[in-house]
Amino acid sequence: MTTYSPNKSRPLANFHSTIWGYHFLSYTPEITNQEKVEVDEYKETIRKMLVEAPEGSLQKLVLIDAMQRLGVAYHFDNEIETSIQNIFYASKQYDDNLHVVSLRFRLVRQQGHYMSSDVFKQFTEQDGKFKETLTNDVQGLFSLYEASHLRVHDEEILEEALTFTTNHLESIAVSNLRNNSLKVEATEALSQPIRMTSPRVGARKYISIYENNDAHNHLLLKFAKLDFNMLQKLHQRELSDLTRWWWKDLDFANKIPYARDRLVECYFWILGVYFEPKYNRARKMMTKVLKITSVIDDTFDAYATYDELVTFTDAIQR
Repeated sequence: MTTYSPNKSRPLANFHSTIWGYHFLSYTPEITNQEKVEVDEYKETIRKMLVEAPEGSLQKLVLIDAMQRLGVAYHFDNEIETSIQNIFYASKQYDDNLHVVSLRFRLVRQQGHYMSSDVFKQFTEQDGKFKETLTNDVQGLFSLYEASHLRVHDEEILEEALTFTTNHLESIAVSNLRNNSLKVEATEALSQPIRMTSPRVGARKYISIYENNDAHNHLLLKFAKLDFNMLQKLHQRELSDLTRWWWKDLDFANKIPYARDRLVECYFWILGVYFEPKYNRARKMMTKVLKITSVIDDTFDAYATYDELVTFTDAIQR
């Protein structure tokens, strides 16, 4: 809400203060050498596991999917790209397993390759509706639901798939099933499909879901937890550096108190684009750009007078 100062000439917005305070200013976690050694050891073992899995097999599909959802796929970009290409070229083989077809379709499209949605026609009736017998295949429903979010314009079969799977997953989410982890997974999927989830938030949630899956890969789970914690420390350290830049180096919190202090939120936004360690400098740079842009926006919307803005705009244009 915008209010006005006593002289009625300067608008002032009542932005709430940052909820983070000085938290990240003094928070400087360190990644230990032991953690680095463990990650390297796990990484090579899992890389070998991925390479040795038969091309186009369900085993490889499931492994790649788990890596991506657990947030560790960035360690194996080349191997995964090669595997997806091989899966794509082999995908013309007929398969009547809904889970396999849906998972393969999603992985291929996620990687940027085009696969026709006609692969799902075998699971529909003559009227275009999906067969009700598919409701017995819970794993297939989950996979089809996630695949439907990779649809493009005019793919009616995937629109129908979304409606069909959403209805049944909603039933699972509110059911009295003894398998509570299945209800949790259904609720999470309906709330945040893979396609619409922030990578790090999605990884954190899926680690818990994956752990409750009896068929999970113990080594991959340990690696995912360790890697998540290490990345979190790196991101927290970056936030510490950025907070020091904002609060200490620039002292903007005191110099321009009218502006929103949303440094952490700006960083989190960038984290959804670049979370990998190699983008350390890009994250910091883009967060600073966003923060300065936010200050300029607040100056226009919630502080400067018309005459000041005319002068300011002229200066920027020059």
